[in-house]
Amino acid sequence: MAPALLFSTPEDGSDPEAVEPAKENPMSESRKNEMGPRPEAGSSVPGAGDVFATTVKSVSDGIALATKETGKAGPLALEAVTTVVQTSVRGGLGIGGNPTLGAKAIIVGVLHGIGAREAAGLKALSHTSRAVIRITAQLGGDLSASVKGLILGAIASARDLGVDRAQAATSAAQGALEGADEAGSDAAEVVRKALKEDIGGVKVVLPEPIRK
Repeated sequence: MAPALLFSTPEDGSDPEAVEPAKENPMSESRKNEMGPRPEAGSSVPGAGDVFATTVKSVSDGIALATKETGKAGPLALEAVTTVVQTSVRGGLGIGGNPTLGAKAIIVGVLHGIGAREAAGLKALSHTSRAVIRITAQLGGDLSASVKGLILGAIASARDLGVDRAQAATSAAQGALEGADEAGSDAAEVVRKALKEDIGGVKVVLPEPIRK
């Protein structure tokens, strides 16, 4: 299983891994373009862009509502992430038969809804990736395509997280490996192989698997 990220403890004694409650975080048009495909003008038939945007909004709203209702952060917020991710994956991870866009939409939606940055944002990113891969494996979904979507979503969200693309991609990869390990050796092998490829212009450096 991949090693956990290490975070320094703030001088005020607060928990560096706590996920802050969702905040208003409107995206500019340029950021929306980077996040994913957009629907064609004048089209009455929902396409990949329509469903991608709908999935992002649905996930984001679900996370924001859950954290607002609890009024708390940290583990409770991550529990809400797991619930929303499970619903999204079971409802159909693939967008128009494309699980890559489905996984990317979930990552973008969770991070936008939770509104966390830097260490807390990376923790939420890793947790989300872990949940997506574990649930996808349980449902017999396309792990390779889903992994690609997770990394692309992480890269697209890096600027909003306040981290560089490599950091975001590595956190998503760590979570994906952990989720795959939990699902079994076959899933772990598929995910590790998928992560060896260059995804979105970022090469993820993977830890060697632990030999039992």
